[in-house]
Amino acid sequence: MKIDVKVPAVGESVTEATIGSWNKKNGEFVKRNEVLLLLETDKASVEVVAENDGVLAIQVEAGQVVKIGATVGILDTEGKASAVSSEAPKTAPVTASQPTQAPVTSSPASAHLSPAVQRIVTENNLNPSQIAGTGKDGRLTKGDVLAASTAAVAPTPAAAPAKTEAKSKAAPAPAIFAASGKLSKQGEKKIVPMTTIRKKIAERLVEAQNTAAILTTFNEIDMTKVNEIRNKYKDKFKEKYGISLGMMGIFTKAAVEALKAFPAVNAYISGAGAGTEIEYHNYYNIGIAVSTEKGLMVPVIKDADQMSLAEIEMAIRDYALKARDGKIGVDDLTGGTFSITNGGVFGSLMSTPILNPPQSAILGMHKVEDRAVVINGKIEVRPMMYVALSYDHRIIDGKESVSFLVKIKEGVEDPERLLFGV
Repeated sequence: MKIDVKVPAVGESVTEATIGSWNKKNGEFVKRNEVLLLLETDKASVEVVAENDGVLAIQVEAGQVVKIGATVGILDTEGKASAVSSEAPKTAPVTASQPTQAPVTSSPASAHLSPAVQRIVTENNLNPSQIAGTGKDGRLTKGDVLAASTAAVAPTPAAAPAKTEAKSKAAPAPAIFAASGKLSKQGEKKIVPMTTIRKKIAERLVEAQNTAAILTTFNEIDMTKVNEIRNKYKDKFKEKYGISLGMMGIFTKAAVEALKAFPAVNAYISGAGAGTEIEYHNYYNIGIAVSTEKGLMVPVIKDADQMSLAEIEMAIRDYALKARDGKIGVDDLTGGTFSITNGGVFGSLMSTPILNPPQSAILGMHKVEDRAVVINGKIEVRPMMYVALSYDHRIIDGKESVSFLVKIKEGVEDPERLLFGV
């Protein structure tokens, strides 16, 4: 029996997807629930698994855009597997000038490839088992495979005589070389298409800038008490919950209390056209910005007001791992009412975050830095953080935005407030 491998429905607004990579080879025998391919939509990456045991026949190559419901392959439950190393039908035959690739063997570096790394490996016909990984536990990073792909196009020793002969005939220099024969200091230029997710990120950022009346207000927070609490309880917290006690959970708790006090910050502008209605929310779904190899993603912690500090920290960790491994689902990225981004992990001292439509505000955290401040008439050195709130002035007034940020400042500087909701 032959079973169609179809592109599954991954969200109401998603109509097409890009085949990021095939995890199985054409003609390979696969088992039920094994991952066949990775789809990239404008919101997330989605794994497609085998519905049954069978031999895979690939019909659409990696990199192609396909419609939801389209057939991209066939599983033959009665077929016999061909050689594992067989290529897909459309792959060009190997010529004498192309070195044959060694069989792929399992190694720590190639055992777990992220979607971005897998795509580069597939596009450049690389053998991951022959590349030295510099990531955690010897895993391959994007830089490893990019370096390997560059090295792959370099001339081999066997080709050297041909090159020498060509030079003796005074062949014209390639366009990337200057008249002197030396490589331009500007280097080569490489044009690559945007991924589906990167295109969507670009569209949404431009949409936010062109639609909302974005303003940003700033404040600074004394992190002394937060640092004291973290130092005091970090060992017990990690022993009990298996994760580190970070700052993001405390800021999420403080943001929820501020959102309760200022409902407009937790609202959307809705309605056709320019927006004629305000949609208020009685729930608090906090988006946490996560940087990945594919770009920025904002998974959403649903009903954050009903979660403990430990539950929030665990949710953040789980989303970060899913985002890194390309396993974030569409449901993980939708439904947010407010977002938090932390540029401080990259060393940012101050920034103006862009709204995450249709949300009306976003909090920007930054680097904690020792600074001289005046406390009770005396100059003291305190760990300080600048915070920024970008907001849509169409729905949030200046007084509300400033008061909202002050409310967060009070909650973080005096965490006992968060226990009593004051």
